[in-house]
Amino acid sequence: MTTFDDAPQTPPAPFTVAVSASPAVVPAPLEMGDDDTTVERLQLTSRFVTRNGEPWIPVMGEYHFSRDLPENWERELRKMKAGGISVLATYVLWIVHEEIRGELRWDGRRDLRRFIETADRVGLRVMLRIGPWAHGETRNGGFPDWLQALPIGHRSDDPAYLAVTRRWYGGIEEQVRGLLHTSENPEGPIIGIQVDNELYDDGPHLATLRALAEEVGMRASLWTATGWGGAQLPRGRVLPVYAGYSDGFWEESDTGWPDFGEMHFTYSTVRDDLSVGADVRGADVRGADLRVADLRGTAAEADPDAGLGTDDPWPFVTCELGGGMAVAYHRRPLVDPDDVAALALTKVGSGSAWQGYYMYHGGLQVLGELSSTQESQATGYPNDVPVRDYDFFAPLGTVGAQRPHFHALRQQHLLLDAFGAALAPAATTIPARVDGGPRWAVRSDGDRGFLFLNNHQPAVAALPDLDDVHFDVRLGDHAITVPTAPITVPAGAFAVWPLRQMYPDVPALTVTAQPITQITDGDRTVVLFAASEGIDVELQVEGVDAVAISGAEVRLQDGVVHAVPSVPPGLDCEVGIGDTTLVFLDRATAESVWRGDVAGRDTVILWAGGGWFDDDGFTAVLGDRAGALGAFPALRGRDLEPLAAEGSVFSRRAVVGGAAPVPLDVPAFSERPTVPLRTGGPAGRFSAPADDDFADAATVEVHVPRSALETGDGERSVLTLDWTGDVMRVMIGDSLIADQFWYGRPFEIDLTPHREALAAQPLTLRAFAWAADSPVYVDPRVRPVGGEDVLEIRSAVVRRTATASFR
Repeated sequence: MTTFDDAPQTPPAPFTVAVSASPAVVPAPLEMGDDDTTVERLQLTSRFVTRNGEPWIPVMGEYHFSRDLPENWERELRKMKAGGISVLATYVLWIVHEEIRGELRWDGRRDLRRFIETADRVGLRVMLRIGPWAHGETRNGGFPDWLQALPIGHRSDDPAYLAVTRRWYGGIEEQVRGLLHTSENPEGPIIGIQVDNELYDDGPHLATLRALAEEVGMRASLWTATGWGGAQLPRGRVLPVYAGYSDGFWEESDTGWPDFGEMHFTYSTVRDDLSVGADVRGADVRGADLRVADLRGTAAEADPDAGLGTDDPWPFVTCELGGGMAVAYHRRPLVDPDDVAALALTKVGSGSAWQGYYMYHGGLQVLGELSSTQESQATGYPNDVPVRDYDFFAPLGTVGAQRPHFHALRQQHLLLDAFGAALAPAATTIPARVDGGPRWAVRSDGDRGFLFLNNHQPAVAALPDLDDVHFDVRLGDHAITVPTAPITVPAGAFAVWPLRQMYPDVPALTVTAQPITQITDGDRTVVLFAASEGIDVELQVEGVDAVAISGAEVRLQDGVVHAVPSVPPGLDCEVGIGDTTLVFLDRATAESVWRGDVAGRDTVILWAGGGWFDDDGFTAVLGDRAGALGAFPALRGRDLEPLAAEGSVFSRRAVVGGAAPVPLDVPAFSERPTVPLRTGGPAGRFSAPADDDFADAATVEVHVPRSALETGDGERSVLTLDWTGDVMRVMIGDSLIADQFWYGRPFEIDLTPHREALAAQPLTLRAFAWAADSPVYVDPRVRPVGGEDVLEIRSAVVRRTATASFR
């Protein structure tokens, strides 16, 4: 706990920045945005997005409807919204809808209209990514085989290509008719359309694609195109959107942490990353004849005057902040939850006005009538990705698991929702880097602001503790030193702290804790903050008498009240100022904060588990053990007894545990065969085993008892395999239901769709061992050591989801 010492001290000099008034905000020079008469109008300024004239920071998450089952869509979309997503992004993958030429299908998992209507019902806006080329680790980048084989100029203004594209766009328009947000249809959920993807050198073609979509009847408030790789875009016709990943499967198997990684954990006004998808960029992916080219530098050479987005006169918008990372056979990154969360917050500190994640929800590659839809060397791409697995270690996994970074990101998204109107207009100031000093930035309007601090990088290049850190920030006539005395910033820390921000009863507050959300019930306002691990909470309060503050040790200095909470961060760490209560939570509790409507009332929920909001209240996913759920305002239901909560604004209720997990008996593999070492594709990378190779795979059968498959309506039975090896396929008879390239994380398989089949036959696991001398990249933290090949299953457990509703 911080103490105030009157003894003379000479602390190290603070890191200093002076922030001037923000540059004027003007309309963005783009041919898009709603007119002033549109209800729910969306417009773009030079710095941020507005909704009905108010600054707005959208949070967008990618979820591919065709890579999941329709019966899962509504529940998973509700999870996304509960995670703080406000805009849903989704690809329409041409190969899934027209695998056979002339047979355009929108049934079942292809039902685009049903998916968007479900998103609308849940309360999400939609960014539709219509291709024609999509990538997304999809076969031919999403082109059907018949299209890929046509002797035409793919991804160009070749009239023959535009003719088939017009028909494709026309088919999409028929499905989304009446769902597009326009001045005539302001309630339409589709607010934006992205044309093509990762097209670097043909801006006029992107302008043609927008015009073509408009000609067939598609209208949108926003039109976007990916801007990374130094892309040449048609100025004014599309809004560039950017990417940022902590690692990349597209790097080589002998690459440790890629060179591009550091830029995404460092504050910068540079928006572009030339490395994303550079291996595909280096090959000609426009037609069936793929060839090797220089895999680096091609984008930068395309436009030597490209400013990498630094001086763009429109908002900094992202669409592919890595929610995790896919794996390829040759390279399998192990992205940690904090890698995702720290990168995301660094982008906000760098000026991001729109947070977009790829992927936010994982899925399964579609098995078509003619082929699988995964990217592979067999189709001329540099990489082999799994046949089915597209989990991406996303915040929401393929089976719907809400992972640690789902909760960490939700904390950030609550901040953007509650305080985005103050943050969005704030310009970014990035101090000059000091060797050995902190990475920090300030977003400010010149009078108030937010200080961003990042001391996190992935484990392979982790940053050390930083000693003697404090900051001197000059905001106009105000000088703020925060913290007031030097501190040690722990390795892995990342945070945003308010500088002179206004809260009810508090004219100006600076505090070394991250705002989460603010909620009012009657005369009482509660503001929640997350304390930074290893950094004491210290408040500087302007315009308030010290005697008006409770729950803290206070002192007055130069007209500013300095306060330190009386107890450590947690549910009981409350500082009262008038009718406002500031609650400072430890990390675990901060990441248990949810917010949504419960029985028609805006409510903050504390729940350390999975869940979502439905039309009536909060649905909690029950764990194996009993727990507790907190709420403010108090829940009205009387079905559960409140727990003692003296001194806390939250009422708390006991919650029973869910169904016990069912362990499965899995025979040990009697053999440990390894994959034949081969290379292929235009980059000569290591190749995954082919279908024929699996005749030599080690095989065991696993019988799933009926009790493991018994769940309630809408609930799931998920098998988790804790294993080590190289490649595994899970079969029921001749059907491949799941596969994984092992990379150090458990293998999760949804058994729910296969209940009937499993009642009659077992699961068959076909696997290859990890070769002791394998040249494939796996993170050193999990890579097997020793001189033996490894193939083992340590545990196999079925968990049946059970839920409880709170109204």
